[in-house]
Amino acid sequence: MKQLSSRTQSFTDSVIRRMTRISAQYGAINLSQGFPDFDPPQAILDALSQANSLPHQYSITWGAQNFREALAKKQSLYMGYDIDPNTEIVVTCGSTEAMICAMMTVVNPGDSVAVFSPFYENYGADAILSGAEPIYIPLVPPDFGFDPEKLEDAFRAGAKALILCNPSNPSGKVFTRAELQTIASLAIKYDAYVITDEVYEHIIYAPYEHVYISALPGMRERTLACSSLSKTYSITGWRLGYIIAPPEIIDTAKKVHDFLTVGAAAPLQEAAVVGLNFPKEYYDGLAAEYAAKRTLFLDGLRRVGLTFTEPQGAYYVMVDVSEFGFASDLEFCEKLAEKVGVGAVPGSSFFREEENRLIRFHFAKKDETLNAALERLGDIRKKLG
Repeated sequence: MKQLSSRTQSFTDSVIRRMTRISAQYGAINLSQGFPDFDPPQAILDALSQANSLPHQYSITWGAQNFREALAKKQSLYMGYDIDPNTEIVVTCGSTEAMICAMMTVVNPGDSVAVFSPFYENYGADAILSGAEPIYIPLVPPDFGFDPEKLEDAFRAGAKALILCNPSNPSGKVFTRAELQTIASLAIKYDAYVITDEVYEHIIYAPYEHVYISALPGMRERTLACSSLSKTYSITGWRLGYIIAPPEIIDTAKKVHDFLTVGAAAPLQEAAVVGLNFPKEYYDGLAAEYAAKRTLFLDGLRRVGLTFTEPQGAYYVMVDVSEFGFASDLEFCEKLAEKVGVGAVPGSSFFREEENRLIRFHFAKKDETLNAALERLGDIRKKLG
């Protein structure tokens, strides 16, 4: 048989999803893959329950009209500029498709793409599948700051685009306005695009604030803002994402999206419109709810005596497990699931650099789930010592 595609030779399966399977194998509490164990808002569930009145055939390829209008209204309010629902939005099958669609819209085979490390595991794969070469810029623990000179080195080396996850998965870093202005100035200087992943835009912890880089001077025309409804409305399985960008970029993104997936699920778009019309109080309540979960979980980690970096946004926390002396963080996470009964993700799956000290937990769970996980972690040293 002829050789299969060489572009996938550096791939493994998703380590995040693998840890979900390992958690299930050992009956561990799954704090690895970032999905809630609580229901979406009741109003969205009520809309979904009207199955007989929902559309069951294809919607417009780039998104149902009422969905795009509701999304444009909501995002215009938060992003700070008017978004045209007909020319500046394409609706995708989750932010996963939004990111690969954005990448294939921007880059040609042989181009380079800058990626901050640590990074969500899809980004490097997206670059490779697009025929591009990723250039990694380190975000240095524990505060996950970056060296502007190293970022400019990536642009000097020809990076056509930068992938920016803000707030960041896995670190929980929220990029400051000053950091974003540095990124923007370099993107403008080197005429590069910025592809953002902003799925945690509404999960921010005071005093930090989320700044949309597309709203900075000179950036709207070169930013492809990707996001989804998954985290904001606790509907990760609905796979509703989107790209917001200028018309000339969206024209190409629509064509790429059409041939990738044709379109996102029509009945789910219809049911989700009610969520996009929620008032500001909903988003304030969401942030407060996650702030309480963060406090509960981080206080528990302190009681256990584990060292971690306090997240500024999103719902992940990176924990230093070097004290346990494992040569492999993957082995540590497997033993954690088996012996302690808690699932986590090895940090090495997020870093381009050599890294074996960190694991990632998430806390998008009911309080009773988090308390049960913390109780199990209470004797981690006894079980893994």
